[in-house]
Amino acid sequence: MNDVRVAAVCMNSLPGEIDKNLETIRSFMFQASDREAGIICFPELSVTGYVLEKPEAVCPPALFEEASQQILEMAGSSGLIVMAGIIEAMEDGGKPYITQILAGPEGLLGRYRKTHLSPPEQKAYRRGEEITVYQCSYLTLGIQLCYESHFPEISSLMALKGAEAIFMPHASPWGKPEEKMESWARHLPSRAFDNSLYLVACNQVGKGREGLSFPGVILALNPSGRVMERYCGTEDKMILVDMKASEIEDVRSHRMKYFLPQRRPELYQDLVS
Repeated sequence: MNDVRVAAVCMNSLPGEIDKNLETIRSFMFQASDREAGIICFPELSVTGYVLEKPEAVCPPALFEEASQQILEMAGSSGLIVMAGIIEAMEDGGKPYITQILAGPEGLLGRYRKTHLSPPEQKAYRRGEEITVYQCSYLTLGIQLCYESHFPEISSLMALKGAEAIFMPHASPWGKPEEKMESWARHLPSRAFDNSLYLVACNQVGKGREGLSFPGVILALNPSGRVMERYCGTEDKMILVDMKASEIEDVRSHRMKYFLPQRRPELYQDLVS
């Protein structure tokens, strides 16, 4: 990897108000660019807002393509690699995906579709079927969306595929900001520590539709699982952290701190039986 400054955003994303949400995204992107960031991560469904009732009506296929194109253009004009969440409706009229678009100055880098849906989401959305990592100009990264952070196998698989950082955009409407941070503090540090990689998580903030309200939380962890930066609040917010190649190298070159090479996968068959 190469050293890179990363921005993570906590924002209020109003369901269906895509133009307004895109304008907020644009504003944060150029703030991040002015502060010499190379990567910016927005919450799950930040473009469309989070809904559980008829999500396909919020962002039909034509609107999905239009909004995606705007994100690509913003990435090009700002010079940033951007991760932004959107409802990806299907032309066949079936359930949509919860998707995180990954774009950079050179164009589309990928579309990650959420593979593990929470029980309420299973009625409204379809599951993605691929766990992958993406190579960008700074590092190899993985994306996990909200509920997926509770499955440690995903993080380990991404690390084995070469991930040096995992980004975890959330749209989690549970608790107050400090309660959400306390919840994250129970499991997210282990994802970073066990796999010797950077981890950045960010949530939506404020009121949405369907009686949902989101606690504003951002957390950035280093490859030892220690906190680099955190935010708890009720307002839109952006934090910046510097990911350093030397820090990854220091951990992964240490025979007692880098655990993945000592795995014995022949003993883990029951995990997939």
